[in-house]
Amino acid sequence: MSDSDAIKKVSIICAHGGLDEVYPALILANGARMEGIEATLFFTFFGLNAIMKKKVDNLKVATVGNPSLNLAMPMLGMPITWPFPTLMGAIPGVSNFATYLMKNEMEKLDIPPVSEFLEMIHDAGGEIYACKLAMDMFKLTRDDLVDPVDAVLTVGEFYEKSAGATVLFT
Repeated sequence: MSDSDAIKKVSIICAHGGLDEVYPALILANGARMEGIEATLFFTFFGLNAIMKKKVDNLKVATVGNPSLNLAMPMLGMPITWPFPTLMGAIPGVSNFATYLMKNEMEKLDIPPVSEFLEMIHDAGGEIYACKLAMDMFKLTRDDLVDPVDAVLTVGEFYEKSAGATVLFT
């Protein structure tokens, strides 16, 4: 790949708030910074959970309607080919158990909790923003957000920041 083909800047939109839905955005942003690529994270709609003080370290894995939970079956000593029955996800405590399993595996791999990951990305020069429309819709203020958030932006301001970037939606 030539230098002109190399990615120099990424803007990552995180619109989902489940534990398993937030980590891809964090991993992509952190990986970009480690490679010297400019990285911007934009949290909108339910993705705001990942940057809210009251929710940041209490995100859950959704077990109802999540067709990919078969990937977690080896954590239970079962083959990856076994499906996770959606009906089981409705049983109280199953989502908490799935969340525990995922956090436990991430800890074994030395993957930091969401709040620490956000700090690492920010400290490495990544920019972290919240969507103004979503903030207004959910009646949130800047005080509801964790410190690494740089600002609350309109979509237009996000587009300005993203000029020339590869835009990723997680």
